[in-house]
Amino acid sequence: MSAEPRHRSFEVTEISGLESHLETVQFRQGTCLMHEGSPGDACYFIVSGEVRVEVGRPDFDSDGVVSFMGPGTVCGELGLLDDSPRSASAYAHSDVVARRLSADALRELCDSDPATGVKMLRWLSRTAAEKARVFSKDLEEFIFMGEPDPALDALVARSVAARASIASWHEGKVDGLITALATEIAGHADELAAATVAETGIGCVPDKADKNRFASLDVAQSLVGKPGVGVVGSDEREALTEIADPMGVVLGLIPMTNPVATLVFKVLICIKARDALIVSCHRDAANVGAMTVDLLRQVLGRHGASVDLVQSVPRRPTRRVTAALMRHPGVSMILATGGTAMVKAAYSSGTPAIGVGPGNAPAWVCADADVEAAARIVVASKAFDHGIICGSENNLVVDRSVRDSFVGALRRAGAAVLNAAECDRVARVAFDDRDGRLRRAVFGQAATSIAARAGIEVPAGTRLLVAPVPREAASGPYGKEKLAPLLSLFTAEGEDDGIRLCLQILGNGGSGHTAIIHTRSKRLQLSFAEQMPVSRVLVNGPGAQGCIGLGNGLTPSFTLGCGTYGRTSTTDNVTYTNLVNIKRVAHPLAGAGVLSPPNLEGWY
Repeated sequence: MSAEPRHRSFEVTEISGLESHLETVQFRQGTCLMHEGSPGDACYFIVSGEVRVEVGRPDFDSDGVVSFMGPGTVCGELGLLDDSPRSASAYAHSDVVARRLSADALRELCDSDPATGVKMLRWLSRTAAEKARVFSKDLEEFIFMGEPDPALDALVARSVAARASIASWHEGKVDGLITALATEIAGHADELAAATVAETGIGCVPDKADKNRFASLDVAQSLVGKPGVGVVGSDEREALTEIADPMGVVLGLIPMTNPVATLVFKVLICIKARDALIVSCHRDAANVGAMTVDLLRQVLGRHGASVDLVQSVPRRPTRRVTAALMRHPGVSMILATGGTAMVKAAYSSGTPAIGVGPGNAPAWVCADADVEAAARIVVASKAFDHGIICGSENNLVVDRSVRDSFVGALRRAGAAVLNAAECDRVARVAFDDRDGRLRRAVFGQAATSIAARAGIEVPAGTRLLVAPVPREAASGPYGKEKLAPLLSLFTAEGEDDGIRLCLQILGNGGSGHTAIIHTRSKRLQLSFAEQMPVSRVLVNGPGAQGCIGLGNGLTPSFTLGCGTYGRTSTTDNVTYTNLVNIKRVAHPLAGAGVLSPPNLEGWY
């Protein structure tokens, strides 16, 4: 399957009499030529540079890139021909020079020179029809697998061959390699964190550096000394032996929220399982992803392992390329960390997959909570990396009996607690008017920056914005996942009401991920855990750090399953044990004797 769509080449000189009706326009890199949904009032003939075509993304970690278009191609002709809204957006991927043909100019051409106008219309119709045929062919390839892609075949073949380089290594040698890989990334943690923020425009450099160190050193520590492959369990009484076998080639989808941490984490668990990893980084974090891969490959080479144990998709990964890799018969497993749409695509590919789900964690502050400790924990957690960890607190559910004291504790801990008018002003800048989704402009930005954008004053050094809202707001934007240092606060009238509110919040896009409770009561902790449809219940601890296994007994991980609650395949904090096949060797039990074959007469 071709990696890039085909488009009809065009030269202005092909149609005489057209030149005077074209306007030369220039677009700086990143500028939008046309927005999805806008009127089809013009088309653009690309003279130089490259245009990126995108469709709307349902979340920040899904990739909406459809194609790239270069000189000699035309975009926007379909909307111009049928006067319909744009079906996609087009951005200048580099600096672009184009010739613009407006709807008015086309009408003027048809009126003043009908023959040339008809010729132009026929040419535009042919390009639109050709694109439609390409789309149909691509859809057919998607459904029926289509022709192999030689570049992707070669990529997967290198991964398969690379696995042989460590297949016979004993566990100590593998652990030494894991330690070296982790140490290398930890040594560059600050540099990679700065590069991540510079490229993605989200998050906080010191916090990202801490995440990079945790995902390397702490994850490595959780792996070293554990049995990886071979005999991993034996029970003489049950006459059963368990043997772990590598899965093979793993495709790792890497999000823009935690690109370095997620990438190194997946490398470490794959090496422990003796698997090879191919990574497809989110386009908005591609450069820092390449830096990380390069550092890891250098370590592999120095330690005598094949550098191809870690590879990147060798070209810009459009959705077609990523989909082709997901379906490739040489890929054994997909580790899908990122947006909901991408995770669904992984599960629909036909290849075994482990995906994550969105987080919308409620944090219940009960009547008997230590409100000062709870407030400090909440602020330190939700403000961490400007709120982009999906397991962090998204909604506070506070018992009315401690609400006032807790609000005061939040302010002392560095949060700004908003009044009703300020909540409305923040909502106007934070949430999209059409669908209530968090706007890109506030995603992963500092609390003070969001406040300034909303035109409200907060104390210097404010780390978190807390919006007390009425309970009916739980069904709207304030009751959803907010990947920013922005936290809603709902008031509960006792234990039963607190449980109901937490369940309602989880039903608003967070089932399966994480729920948090602050209480001294063992009874309430257990009752809460039994009733919440989540994979992780955190007690008197931070969501952001706790869900990934920092400071508690959870497995250190940057891929957090949500179970069937969240439409994923596991509730685990995913680790290397999820990347091996377990063979079970069963012998007859002592004293059982040899059974005679059963009499099957009459069974069929």
